[in-house]
Amino acid sequence: MQVFKNIFPAKKRVLALGGESEGIFCFLKNNSIVLSDDFGDLLEEKNFQKFKRAVFALLKKEKPKIILSDLHPLYKTTFLAQEISQKYKIIHLQVQHHLAHIFSALGEKMIVGEKIPKDVIGIACDGTGYGWDGKIWGGEIFHLRIEKKKLKEVKRIGHLENQIMIGGDLAVKEPARILIGLFNKFLSKEKIYYFVKKYYNKNQFELLYNQLQEKFNCQETSSTGRVLDAVSLFLGFSKNERGFKHKPIKLLEENSTQPYKIKPKIFYNKKEKNYTLLTTPLFEYLIKSSKKDKKRLAGTAQRYIAQGLYEIAKKTSQKSSMIFFAGGIANNKIISSYLEAKGIYTNKKIPRGDKGLSFGQLIFYLCQSSVYN
Repeated sequence: MQVFKNIFPAKKRVLALGGESEGIFCFLKNNSIVLSDDFGDLLEEKNFQKFKRAVFALLKKEKPKIILSDLHPLYKTTFLAQEISQKYKIIHLQVQHHLAHIFSALGEKMIVGEKIPKDVIGIACDGTGYGWDGKIWGGEIFHLRIEKKKLKEVKRIGHLENQIMIGGDLAVKEPARILIGLFNKFLSKEKIYYFVKKYYNKNQFELLYNQLQEKFNCQETSSTGRVLDAVSLFLGFSKNERGFKHKPIKLLEENSTQPYKIKPKIFYNKKEKNYTLLTTPLFEYLIKSSKKDKKRLAGTAQRYIAQGLYEIAKKTSQKSSMIFFAGGIANNKIISSYLEAKGIYTNKKIPRGDKGLSFGQLIFYLCQSSVYN
């Protein structure tokens, strides 16, 4: 349990349930912000039941006026928030996943009394988060305008190139599905099979390839996690399985050395007025460089992501702007150290990734409270 002093003029008690992969809830009462103990991955039913019992134990002592959850409609915590809202007649509000990540870092600065400039750029990278457009986000850049601790404006100004998750969440468990969708952008069917035949026999590949062509149960994602999973698999550091959370990415990081020099490719969409960090060219480079040192290629892929995100952030920031980096990928030392060296702030006290998500949800609400009250 962690307790922080609340610096916002909030009269209402607020309960934030966080996400789903890390069970930590956050409660605001008077002048205190309290983070619960860590209940682990809530996808494991025993962990979720412990989490749920702890939440209801709190509700017996304290009745919040507001309950916050993630935007994802299928998260266990979303259903729990809906249940509590109906049972206790509490207002239920949902916070977009990556904004909550950014506000976990931004809020950490706020609660120690440091001033936040009006112009803020937030970078959030992770595996999965439900986007405003119903797609799966995970490599996001936002512009925020904040005045006197109040959020006045938020825009999504950049993201990683959308790639295809064949079979939806099955692509999390089998990163080769990401490779097939990605390679389909620039390779023939025969060459795609050449690179994935160690993971699927001919019949299995035909089914997946046809599924991709028909766009059946195929989701678009801007996830940084999925791209790095695919890199780890392609370079041979991980298997076509997830293992524990972020295992392929951890193996990629552990096997990384000095990166080769490669310039990130960035596309500006004039109509939507936002930037896309293209990740397909990264894989074209990896294929062309397959005879090079794989550990250096591992470092290159992570540097490509970090450098590309930084370049977009700088294109959209002002001299007075402060840039924050948050989300599960902020735990990746190669990416985070590059961005920190550029002056970008990452969490120091509040846990990075989904463990700090409930705190971020709460800070986001407090910065929006003039709208909700």
